[in-house]
Amino acid sequence: MNLLILAANGQIARIVENRILTEPDYKNVNLTLGLRNASRLNELDNSPRVRLMDIDLTNASQVNNAMVNQDMVFSAVVDHDAKNRPTKNIIAAAKASGTKRIISTSLLGLYNEVPGEFGRWNTQMVASGLPAAINADKLLSESGITYTTLRLPWLNDRNEVKYAITTRHEPYNGVSGSRQSIADVVLKIVADSSFAANDSIGIADPDTQGEDRPVY
Repeated sequence: MNLLILAANGQIARIVENRILTEPDYKNVNLTLGLRNASRLNELDNSPRVRLMDIDLTNASQVNNAMVNQDMVFSAVVDHDAKNRPTKNIIAAAKASGTKRIISTSLLGLYNEVPGEFGRWNTQMVASGLPAAINADKLLSESGITYTTLRLPWLNDRNEVKYAITTRHEPYNGVSGSRQSIADVVLKIVADSSFAANDSIGIADPDTQGEDRPVY
């Protein structure tokens, strides 16, 4: 299976890459890693299963070139672009190349689904990036390609995998979660492309539900 990871030097992306390259469950996954400066991942270039590419997500031709022969793409960065060029480029490239599966990173609060004081505070904090994130999710849902939008909580670096998943029409459960947990969800989709298909899922540590602020 060929997986393209865009914004591949991000912290969650790095966890995903490390697990794919070290865990036997993913031994048949080949990685194309796209980032603005591919040399930042040179230490992975000695693997026969890794290809590095310089990719600016706003550059349609670079995204198109990377998408050729890919089965799945994981965009590991939130689309904050006012014109949603990253999401539009990914969708267009996937259609052109026949890539069947998109995983996209986004924010919590796209649907006013985060309850309580934390929901109010979160909306205030993410307000500037919310319109672009909402539209990116809409573009994916209307693309005709099987997609999953990952609505991320406020992240921490705890070395634990513990999360609850809420679907598009459920209240968000929790306020924070570990980057390890988000990576685990991505890997579930890599292992089973039907997991969370055509849904926008919230991911957080349910033990943090009811907190007014992020838990680090």
